[in-house]
Amino acid sequence: MLSPLDDYPIHQISEPMRHVGTSDRNFYDRYYFNIHGTGEVHGTDDELFCVIGVGQYPNLGVADAFVSVKMGDDHRVVRSSRVLGADRMDASVGPIRVEVLKGLEKVRVILEPNEWGIELDATYDAFSQAHLESRHFDRQFSRVIFDSTRFAQLGGWTGTLRMGNREVNLTPDVWWGSRDRSWGVRPVGESEPPGIRVTDTDTSAGFFWIYAPARFEDESLITIIQERPNGERIMQDAHRIHGIASDAPPEWLGRPEHELRFSPGGRRVVGATLRYYGPHGQQTTEIEVEPLLAFPLLLGTGYGLEPDWKHGMYQGDLVTQGQVIDPIDDSYFDWALTEYAARFTCDGKVGYGMFECAVMGRHEQYGFA
Repeated sequence: MLSPLDDYPIHQISEPMRHVGTSDRNFYDRYYFNIHGTGEVHGTDDELFCVIGVGQYPNLGVADAFVSVKMGDDHRVVRSSRVLGADRMDASVGPIRVEVLKGLEKVRVILEPNEWGIELDATYDAFSQAHLESRHFDRQFSRVIFDSTRFAQLGGWTGTLRMGNREVNLTPDVWWGSRDRSWGVRPVGESEPPGIRVTDTDTSAGFFWIYAPARFEDESLITIIQERPNGERIMQDAHRIHGIASDAPPEWLGRPEHELRFSPGGRRVVGATLRYYGPHGQQTTEIEVEPLLAFPLLLGTGYGLEPDWKHGMYQGDLVTQGQVIDPIDDSYFDWALTEYAARFTCDGKVGYGMFECAVMGRHEQYGFA
């Protein structure tokens, strides 16, 4: 299982680089990107949201990827899965590939022409420093179910996106986005027998998540909140991140608190206020969030919705599929993770980014039983 990566002095354990330091089946290593517009785009015919994911699952022997694009009511997905060989430097899966041009600064993403009518060749350039987020760790009974590391970053895109007979020229002044790189342990692949977990009514009762990377003219803000139904925090992070050329360290904003506003009788987020409190309880800042476009992340991408296509699930030597996603209705928001292209207002400044949110099952603060 030797690969070209083994020729570099970067080993962390006494194994070839193909093997990771744990035999946990759920170890993963993946890229995430999104593309969205600024104020020049929202509300026009060019408004779109695109999500790209590429993952490897060394202990499952699988690599997979997807590109999902929503432009108006036209929503299409191309996804591919292959057997993971020895060379983990190969970040390609079928027609989708990622090329790291300059680590932590410049990455190229390609979706080659295909029968489903989506093509992408675009380069992501960092606007802000890469931010190492808080460690994501959680146990269920005695088993570690989450133990992952992730860095996040805000940037802009240069290139071309085609869908059907429409072509969008991506320029970094108009087309922004966030990306992350994460690796570690979290549930992937085919479902395991639940065993004693079937008795865990607290963990299964609900899932609450906010992830909000926002870019402003001269800085970026990143907020993460994960809670149990009673409000107990599993993880949180809130930092102001400086530009890529700055040597200044990230600025901690304090404990983030949330006030979500929902559509009548449902769980679609129509607005939010995020407030941050320092070590002595003083409020450090406040952000208003205005959702502009709702993107249903779970449809077609492998994030666990479909029983026959999940991240890390073995599909064969190489399988590529495409889907046309029907327009969603409000029932989706009652049970699913949503990524909103959003406008953020903080201290009189206006920025744009993503507001990723799920309020699934029970949550006491908002009265969901």
